[in-house]
Amino acid sequence: MIKRLIYLFFGALALAMVFCTRDLPDRAAQSDTYKNLAPGVAYVGMQTCKSCHSNVHSTFIHTGMGRSFDRATLEKTDAKFGPHAVVYDEASDLYYQPFFRDSQMYVLEYRLEGLDTVHQRLEQIDYIVGSGQHTNSHMVDFNGYLYQAPVTYYTQDERWDMAPGFRGDNIRFSRLLSAECITCHNHLPEQVPGSMNKYVNMPTGIECERCHGPGEIHVKEKLAGEIIDTSKFTDYSIVNPRDLSRDLQMDLCQRCHLQGIAVLQDGKSFYDFKPGMRLEEVFNVFLPRYTDSHEKFIMASQADRLRLSACYLNSEMTCITCHNPHKSIEVTGKGQYNNACKSCHDGPEESTCAFPLAERLSQGNDCSGCHMPRSGSIDIPHVNITDHYISKETAKSSKKEQSATQEGTFLGLEILTKETGTALEMAKGYLAMYDKYVQSSMVLDSAWAYLQRSEALETEQFPVEVHYFFAREDYSNVLRRSTGKMPADVKDAWTAYRIGEAFYQSGEFQKAANFYRRADKLLPFHLDFKEKLGAALVQLRQLPEAEEVLGWVIRENPKRPRALSNFGFVRVLQGHTKEAEEYYDRAIALDPDYIQALLNKAAVRLLNKDYKTVKEILNRVLRLDPEHPQAIAILQQLNQLH
Repeated sequence: MIKRLIYLFFGALALAMVFCTRDLPDRAAQSDTYKNLAPGVAYVGMQTCKSCHSNVHSTFIHTGMGRSFDRATLEKTDAKFGPHAVVYDEASDLYYQPFFRDSQMYVLEYRLEGLDTVHQRLEQIDYIVGSGQHTNSHMVDFNGYLYQAPVTYYTQDERWDMAPGFRGDNIRFSRLLSAECITCHNHLPEQVPGSMNKYVNMPTGIECERCHGPGEIHVKEKLAGEIIDTSKFTDYSIVNPRDLSRDLQMDLCQRCHLQGIAVLQDGKSFYDFKPGMRLEEVFNVFLPRYTDSHEKFIMASQADRLRLSACYLNSEMTCITCHNPHKSIEVTGKGQYNNACKSCHDGPEESTCAFPLAERLSQGNDCSGCHMPRSGSIDIPHVNITDHYISKETAKSSKKEQSATQEGTFLGLEILTKETGTALEMAKGYLAMYDKYVQSSMVLDSAWAYLQRSEALETEQFPVEVHYFFAREDYSNVLRRSTGKMPADVKDAWTAYRIGEAFYQSGEFQKAANFYRRADKLLPFHLDFKEKLGAALVQLRQLPEAEEVLGWVIRENPKRPRALSNFGFVRVLQGHTKEAEEYYDRAIALDPDYIQALLNKAAVRLLNKDYKTVKEILNRVLRLDPEHPQAIAILQQLNQLH
């Protein structure tokens, strides 16, 4: 089931949308009329907004969005702690125990062999993500690099468990918190240029300007006495979502409430979207469709589910017909939602609802509660959320029990941000689906079919074809497609990296290093690229530069097992075996199952004729990989000699 999930956010977005008010289609503004969409208009921060709008601020900070992200404190957490708060992951054979000590939160990772603790790793939790309506997820900050911790607290069930997507595929403390994630779960932290997940100036929750746009011009005009009567006119210094056209309102909400496979437009970042823009200007969103997609849904799919509804298709309703993001759903009565239903279904109840009156009354005569029932999502365990697909079929009276294991047949990928995607856009969507969720040759076949139909310019087609061949692990075709390209010709870091990796896998380490350098120049704080450059330099025996590159990675983020192990190997080649073993031990302490670090340590122990330890390490490797040829061969030789 996990492999067909649409996108795994680490936490559940609050179910709040944008400005509850009546539709005013005659006032609907076009995006190009808003002054704050101009480049360079600054964000002023929620405290500035509060100085005039304190009444709105006082309720907003208690909403799901207002409580979406904060420091990991006892005041923020919704979790229960104690001896019961231990999570075991069978696949990785690791335990996790979250706890507070001296007002600071930690997660202890450990492994047991019998009664012995054979591995321990303690990490401080720096941030909690989630309002507590559904979950608390947990983030670690390694020198500004943010990663998700492997355990989540599920508030509705009051239980700890593995974070979404971690059970059975436990990547421990290494799931990076990318801009795609952080720009929906929080306001806009300053991302270090050239990084994927390093930030400075971390906000603590979604703020006003995420829905209203940058406030600099608005504040200047109001301070200068330029006051607009918004009951009669639109104030174009700031976006009020009620004044947007229906499509632009929906684009604003589905910026975060349309969870799917997001593919950025060339040259854009997730920071570029502002209220009043079309979402497709910044990125496209794709969703896989299955024969049972009408029955099963993911956590943040409210916009997609609503668009499928007859109520949406046959009216002018939007998210703000029902929702007021300035007030928590916890204090919003059912009457607000049911009144929205009755604004269209306003005839006698006997003619507008087929459900028997007595049964309706027994459930509070709750239109939305019946036709938008709460159920689980397919991507986040232990949550119960409102299905925004409004129909008779989803009503409680007719809703069938869904099989937890049976999956529908894949029908294809649908683009949701525009009517029709180009062939190249669809190819990008399928490649993103393959990279993130479904490693199936069928998905790559679809990507190739669209690439064959694409009439895009060579500059647009080239990186996508490289991506396709790389996903196929067809390195010879990556190199064939890149013939004649110099590193400086490649404008995209990931394309440069993929070409470098193709050269590396082909044993052409100097060319690999050249393209890795290009990738590193374009994304200098993406540490994976630097680690690959360091590995190529080791292969070339360019040890001083390898030492410099890998040493920089370790200083930047000392929790990188690969960099530590490779740096240790550099020290071996330089004749410093004792120091090398210290780096191997640091790598293994972080990842007790990192086979290359274990083998490297075994090699050092072998140099020291410590055959007993070598055998112990090799047997440990074989428990992890019983078919490991190098470990088998060395162990056989040792057993013959010693």
